Amino acid sequence: MKTGLSTACFYPMTTEQSLERTAALGFRTAEVFFNSYSELGGPLLKKLEETRARYGIDVVSVHPFTSFAEGYIFFSEYERRVEDGLELYRRYFDAAARLGARIFVLHGGKAAKSIPPELYAERLHRLIRTGREYGIAVAHENVVHFSCESVDYAKALAGLLGDDFCMTLDIKQCVRARQDPFEFVRQLGRRIIHVHVSDHGVKGDCLPPGEGEFDFSALFRALDQSGYTGAYIIELYSSNFQQDHQLLDAENFLLRCQ
Repeated sequence: MKTGLSTACFYPMTTEQSLERTAALGFRTAEVFFNSYSELGGPLLKKLEETRARYGIDVVSVHPFTSFAEGYIFFSEYERRVEDGLELYRRYFDAAARLGARIFVLHGGKAAKSIPPELYAERLHRLIRTGREYGIAVAHENVVHFSCESVDYAKALAGLLGDDFCMTLDIKQCVRARQDPFEFVRQLGRRIIHVHVSDHGVKGDCLPPGEGEFDFSALFRALDQSGYTGAYIIELYSSNFQQDHQLLDAENFLLRCQ
């Protein structure tokens, strides 16, 4: 089982410093969360490439800082913004490819403002095709208050897009959207190609794995039975832990649960 860490855990530390810190802790699998346009090329991207190469990090995925605006860019009734958005996201896909990543995490459109599922699927398919040009799979995340927060909407998109539809399953987002992560696995198991892990319990809804009450062993069994072979990326916010050893303890806990 491959476990890793998202650079988002150290925000607002710069992305290049976050990747360096991730590597210095001993993680060799990572997700890079881009936080500004300037990180998608030039000397900042070069620094990320150098850190990846120096430590031998497998950057499996990237996350865009424009995720909050994806509904406005891609999933509205204004067609011209879609074409402009595809050009912007080409920069992400190119940066992801240069880092060796294979997955792009998408939040998508807001649930309350979503366009009809058929049009949503058509727009998403354009993004998927564009990412594929760079060898990148677009994996729609189940983010609370966004369209794919629910199993039903994700399943509807899967029905419209077939095997082109892929998902990032995020445990804390399931908790916040009051959705059962095991239902996502049951209904969309083979479409899940990326997983964000965190724990939850009486101390909060986003805790380091091992500090809450979630049954990770059951999750790993369910995903294994669905054919999942991807990484399990620890994704927290900097306010969710106090010391770096909690991240290492979390990784060791996950490995014991397999």
